Amino acid sequence: MTGRRHRGRPRLGAVLLLLLAPLLYGLAGATPAAAHAELVSSAPEDGAELGKAPGHLTLVFDEAVDLGDVRVLTMDGDRLPVTRAPGGGAETVRAALGDPAGHEVAVMWSVVDEEDGHASSGRIAFGVGATAPTAGQDRGDEAASAPSPSPLVRKGLVAARWTGYVSLALFVGGLGFVALLWPGGAHEPRARALLGLAWTGGLLSTVAGLGLQGAYGRFGGLRDALRPETFADVLATRPGIVLAARALVWVLAAVVLAGLLQGGARTARSPGWCVGALAVTLGLLRTTGMTGHNAEGGEPTWGAVADLVHLLGASLWVGGLVMLTVAVLPRREPGELAAVVPGYSRLAAASVAAVAAAGLMLAWQVVGSYDALLHTSYGQLLLLKTGVLAVVLVAAQCSRQWVRTRLDLAVLLRGDAASVRPFGYSVAAEAGLVLVVLAVTSLLVTADPGR
Repeated sequence: MTGRRHRGRPRLGAVLLLLLAPLLYGLAGATPAAAHAELVSSAPEDGAELGKAPGHLTLVFDEAVDLGDVRVLTMDGDRLPVTRAPGGGAETVRAALGDPAGHEVAVMWSVVDEEDGHASSGRIAFGVGATAPTAGQDRGDEAASAPSPSPLVRKGLVAARWTGYVSLALFVGGLGFVALLWPGGAHEPRARALLGLAWTGGLLSTVAGLGLQGAYGRFGGLRDALRPETFADVLATRPGIVLAARALVWVLAAVVLAGLLQGGARTARSPGWCVGALAVTLGLLRTTGMTGHNAEGGEPTWGAVADLVHLLGASLWVGGLVMLTVAVLPRREPGELAAVVPGYSRLAAASVAAVAAAGLMLAWQVVGSYDALLHTSYGQLLLLKTGVLAVVLVAAQCSRQWVRTRLDLAVLLRGDAASVRPFGYSVAAEAGLVLVVLAVTSLLVTADPGR
């Protein structure tokens, strides 16, 4: 029976790779993108005076847009049909105005960027057979009238992304910690609970993100995030497809997690399980990176590679850190401390180096200049993240110093609480600050780089 089970395990990895291969192949390509889709011009122009009401409004954006991502509404909230403008490119659309009544025509437009799901919007008004409204008239009223995402939906989207980042780090980093450093941890209740909680949070945050992304694109409220038509709309967009793919990978991750929880240390050492875990890890990392800004700039392929390295390094660092804090240190087993802690210290050092190198490449890829770094909200958030990360590295250095100078003593004292406690405090502070870094990262994903 043992031989049969051992021969059967590689099939798990093969099946997962076969399921993920078409998904990753279809999603692997990275295409260049501008910051966000913005309106370049319109015909008629905002503030124009016309003798006769036009039948159509033509909108020209600074990049290609999908018809399903463009919405044009009357001031009463009625949606106008949008088509491609004859002779125009993929950047040009046309909205049918019908037979507008009155001497002033005003519409609201919005477009969702097909790469990262960010929404842009505005208002266009022009006069018909009367004095035209002054171009830019009452910009305060215009801003109030133009559609914009609900603040609650935006906050919910940030919360869902933060939960998704934390869950990804705990799951990927936790699996890596168990597979590389602590196979016996597969039997530890705290480690099992942490991995189960991370998987649950990852799947739920992805499903919630689908509804919230749909409500964000429709400029709706929280109730819209629960409506079936919202899910149908968002699944027709690229961000929605990426989120759906991520949800599928989380479902496949349940197979990997169940195999580990059932088989324990023997499964953690199995080549078949390791292949399946690697396939799921790559799927989760890639689909998470595809909803960010890494494809923006002149080298989108390198941006995608840097983002993958960045997410992998951060996950191994953060997930291992939390696993060490929650599951290893409370046991104070001398043999585990001697074997696991130095190994994690080396893994964390390599992960931090990868995070720093990839982060620098991503920052230059997205921000593009020192002026944008200092004078845009995105650049300022990036500086805040870097500042908090620097504090985290100070705490990490304290932890590494303890490993070099005090670990042997703690092992000799058989894991005495007093000898381990300073290391526990340092690691806990490091983990808490990392959660702040992930919160700032969630804000960065929803911010406009403003290139």
